[in-house]
Amino acid sequence: MLESAHTQITSLIDEMEKVILGKREILQLTVTAFLAGGHVLLEDIPGVGKTMMVKTLAKATHGKFNRIQFTPDLLPSDILGVSIYNTAEHRFEFHQGPVFTTVLLADEINRTTPRTQAALLEAMSEKHVTIDNHTYPLDEHFFVLATQNPLDYEGTYPLPEAQLDRFLFKLQIGYPEFTDELNLILNQTGHELNRVRQILNASEISQLKRIVDDIYVDPVVARYALQLVHVTRNHDGIALGISPRGSVSFIQAAKAFALTEGRNYVTPSDLQQILPATFGHRLLLKSGEPATPKQLEAIFEQLLKQVPVPVRK
Repeated sequence: MLESAHTQITSLIDEMEKVILGKREILQLTVTAFLAGGHVLLEDIPGVGKTMMVKTLAKATHGKFNRIQFTPDLLPSDILGVSIYNTAEHRFEFHQGPVFTTVLLADEINRTTPRTQAALLEAMSEKHVTIDNHTYPLDEHFFVLATQNPLDYEGTYPLPEAQLDRFLFKLQIGYPEFTDELNLILNQTGHELNRVRQILNASEISQLKRIVDDIYVDPVVARYALQLVHVTRNHDGIALGISPRGSVSFIQAAKAFALTEGRNYVTPSDLQQILPATFGHRLLLKSGEPATPKQLEAIFEQLLKQVPVPVRK
């Protein structure tokens, strides 16, 4: 079963890589978050393929795809839906918003107000929404990939810590390598998405998620993960370290990552590889300023040096 699961995951990443060239590591982490039941925040420059990556994932997993363009005048009801009175039947009817989907692209999420940003909190955490005292379930594989542009802060509303903590990973696609970009401009036909095949269905995704839940985490490895978390809470330059939700997410992500590597157990190396994507957006510096990539790199290096890697006995 493990070998079959790994083959399915590899096929999914291979299929996505037909469209998103040269970014296999990012694709693997995105699939990891999807299988772990988490969500992804992409902070990147425009035009590097964020939207195409989400559409490709949706098509390869046979999931419904919706996109919301976040703007300052967007309302919570524009995301969740609204109850409209039916005069013929003398009752209110709920009309679903775009959040009722499998894969949701929340484009430029930091361009809308905190009130509207908060509309996604319940959906991301509990996979249902509550409107007029009625709770409506979302798709069991509901997955949010939100984007924000790091270069354009004018007219934006930074995501609060509680919202950031709902994202399993924060990733950056970045510019493609020269050869990959050359292949892109030479072979571009405008129909890349049409070539994407369905690799997984809902039942197969559910099975993969059950396998993720059964991935073994040795107590020694779990202790190593928690030690890394605790160092962030006692770091001289960090005002807000990793929360308990973050530590649980760290382990769940490591289990999903181990499966993408073809293993049924988590290693310290798994934790080290996903640490930047899991920790970076959850840390608040004492300076109050957003951490730069160089600052985060230095902090991650300190964490990994400070906590000894467990050795098998």
